[in-house]
Amino acid sequence: MTPAAPPPRVALFVTCLVDLIRPRIGFAAIRALEAAGCTVVVPAGQTCCGQPALNSGARAEATAIAKRTIALLEGHDAIVVPSGSCAATIRVQYPELFEHDPAWLARAEAVAARTYEIMAYLDEVRGWRPDTALDATATYHDSCSGLRELGIKAQPRRLLNHVAGLSLIPLKGAETCCGFGGTFCVKYPAISNAIATEKAAAIDTSGADLLLAGDLGCLMNMAGKLHRDGSAVRAFHAIEVIAGMGGGPAIGEET
Repeated sequence: MTPAAPPPRVALFVTCLVDLIRPRIGFAAIRALEAAGCTVVVPAGQTCCGQPALNSGARAEATAIAKRTIALLEGHDAIVVPSGSCAATIRVQYPELFEHDPAWLARAEAVAARTYEIMAYLDEVRGWRPDTALDATATYHDSCSGLRELGIKAQPRRLLNHVAGLSLIPLKGAETCCGFGGTFCVKYPAISNAIATEKAAAIDTSGADLLLAGDLGCLMNMAGKLHRDGSAVRAFHAIEVIAGMGGGPAIGEET
């Protein structure tokens, strides 16, 4: 008899926003990955992936961060990230940073090839389906980086459709930016607020109890706008609901 293959050793890249603002997303990611048969490690010494520096034109600083992150994540079967934007930075932009540095390019490409947004990894690679429940209606926002750089759209919906009691309601303009855009909302606050106003109105009129998405930055932006507008819609990272942790405090409700 052929011995069973050992469980994949997965490195969870937590992301700085999750670590600082919403750690329960990280714990939900671990719970879901372990349920999907993975051995999860959280490499010590993680920092930002370097996306803000890269987007701001600070290429030297972004390259230094990328080198440190690549060295930290090498040696794992997969690197899983609960953020489409951070996953895209490692998977798409790291190799571009080192296009003229053959030694580092090979290392960047090797890490990039094993890096996945968490819902894509659970759905496409592991073929896993949740055995959780939540009696609620939810609508889903497709974050820009995950959608446009990684093709993350059907995967979270397939997983959420297996959460017993959860009904998904379409969101008008689901693929439209929420106005966050990382440093965009700092550089262009008036434009960002106008975009967020339209997005919040669409969410509030959807009839959903919950707003779900795959990037904490987008969720913080939308949850903040909904709260300021007096909306009762509560925001969660989709992995929290998928992992059975959607009954706790929503984003912005922590004390």
